[in-house]
Amino acid sequence: MTTQIPPEADWDKAPGLLEGAMDLELTAQDCDLRYWLQAVPQGTLRGRPDGHSPDLVVGQHMLKGPFFEAITKEYAFRSIAEEKATRVLSFLVANAPDIPSMEFYTTQLVDECRHSMVFRNHLLALGVPRERLAEAVEEFADPYHRTVIDPLERRCLEVMRDERDFIGGVVMMTIILEGALAPAAELSERKWRPIDPAAAEIDKGAGIDEIRHLTVGASIARQYLLEHPEDRDRVVAMIRRGMEMWEELPTHEMVYEREVHFQEGLRLYPELVGDYEVWPGRRLLDTTPEERQQTAEEWSDDMKAKRLHYMGLEEALG
Repeated sequence: MTTQIPPEADWDKAPGLLEGAMDLELTAQDCDLRYWLQAVPQGTLRGRPDGHSPDLVVGQHMLKGPFFEAITKEYAFRSIAEEKATRVLSFLVANAPDIPSMEFYTTQLVDECRHSMVFRNHLLALGVPRERLAEAVEEFADPYHRTVIDPLERRCLEVMRDERDFIGGVVMMTIILEGALAPAAELSERKWRPIDPAAAEIDKGAGIDEIRHLTVGASIARQYLLEHPEDRDRVVAMIRRGMEMWEELPTHEMVYEREVHFQEGLRLYPELVGDYEVWPGRRLLDTTPEERQQTAEEWSDDMKAKRLHYMGLEEALG
């Protein structure tokens, strides 16, 4: 009997991350453990144990030079970020008020752990020796794992571990962390597609998971606020504090540094890209680091506004 894979988890039918995260509505009841066991291992990941088709290999242009610098900095940072997310999510599992949300955050914990693994392991395909992989991840992500990830981790632990604030943790993950990082991941998939197809598939698979994380997290927060309107002001204040914190972190400088390396790679290897359009009507070769970064930030703002509107928290943007 063929397993029926939900379209949002089907490799060939799933929407893009931006479209799915802004337009789909999924609940914890929809995405319980049974759903995950069918949809993810048998659907999204089938035949892709490393996050991509085994037939895809890394080209020589990726093994040194500017493309190597760009992707190793990006994937090392994302591997550490996903590892930290896995660890803090254990407190959402522990604090979950009901079985559906406990099951959902258990599956998200596994998803984030897998993301960390595939980002980290792609560094092996790029030529990093296995025996120094952990050390290399720290080196490539320096200094931003300390200046960006560590402060965010401390804040998450305050909310989820110390205060045991379940809905606060849901909001932190959905709006402040994943909601801000997801558009950059969408750009990553698009820009690596003609240059490192294996990396693009890794990003695609992670994006399919993130659609589920963002939409279910938003639905949990929305339902909670409908049932507990007295907690609305506190949640709004938490979101505003988180967005202010995000603005103070050197994320702009971090992304720009990677985009500058990527731009140099485009200059050296234009034949790899040709007329490929990174978004409709715009050739990747014609873009600049500033334009790509600004576009990802606009996507982030649009996604954040759409999710907050769905949750009934538009005033958090004020």
